[in-house]
Amino acid sequence: MLKQDFWESPGSKEILKERAEILQQMEDLKQLESRNEDLAILLEMAEEEQDAQALKEVEKDLNDLERLVKSMELARMLSDPHDRNNAIVTIHAGAGGTDSQDWADMLLRMYLRWCERRKFGVKVLDLTPGEEAGTKSATFIVSGPYAYGYLKCESGVHRLVRISPFDASGRRHTSFASVFVAPEIDDAIEVDINEKDLRVDTYRASGAGGQHVNKTSSAVRITHLPTGIVVQCQNERSQHKNRAIAMKILRSRLYEQEKNKRDKEKQKLHGEKKDIAWGSQIRSYVLHPYRMVKDHRTGTEIGNVGAVLDGNIDPFIEAYLQAGVQGA
Repeated sequence: MLKQDFWESPGSKEILKERAEILQQMEDLKQLESRNEDLAILLEMAEEEQDAQALKEVEKDLNDLERLVKSMELARMLSDPHDRNNAIVTIHAGAGGTDSQDWADMLLRMYLRWCERRKFGVKVLDLTPGEEAGTKSATFIVSGPYAYGYLKCESGVHRLVRISPFDASGRRHTSFASVFVAPEIDDAIEVDINEKDLRVDTYRASGAGGQHVNKTSSAVRITHLPTGIVVQCQNERSQHKNRAIAMKILRSRLYEQEKNKRDKEKQKLHGEKKDIAWGSQIRSYVLHPYRMVKDHRTGTEIGNVGAVLDGNIDPFIEAYLQAGVQGA
């Protein structure tokens, strides 16, 4: 940082970001140590005075402290260089019509509630509603410390089993939706994209936006022909801005695809048996004939389906990260 050309270098922002995170970790450790010492004193006083109410308060504070320590331990497991980045999340409804589109909408709500719990920022880049209900597809950026590190385990196919609210006969339906998570890549990382490999389409944005939406083809869809990856953005009024955001999403998707290829090769070399790649069924949410959410990669099961759909996905994230560390 003391070098004369530091502030002009491409990696200066990343270094400053890493420095800020290290300083924050040091501050968190100091506060943790201070709280631990305070609780030890309070516990000693409560025991001497035999104050039952004070003991209950100390117990509550100890539980809060335990959760904080657990959270800090999880952060240490996020060692990938891009784990600290923001996350670009895309949800697509699978085959199944309205039921799958409703399921995609339920997943979108689940992740938005999780972000709210974490106090992470969210910016919706593209949202295509279903014909009757739900969501066909949605893309949004999650901003916050280690957003990608936490959410990367959500990539894959999510399966819902329930009595369909759209079936007049009350039959049980199975619906699928896919989730793809990629790190937001900054300009310092080069991803080669040949303009000849792109097909760019413009169309009128759907949803709220007034007369501008109806009269201007500002939404942009970009297809990367060699890979078949399709990205789109309709959030901005300007076609130019939507194209720039769509290109950012495409760069992140291509980067993540290349990373997954390298990870697969590593898994083959190490004899890794479990498949956690894009397109695999990673989790089942069963609402009928019993209630259970099960992650098929870690075996983690939760009976409180309502809490999970309300954003409580941390147990699945924690189990995934711990399994990854143990298998490293």
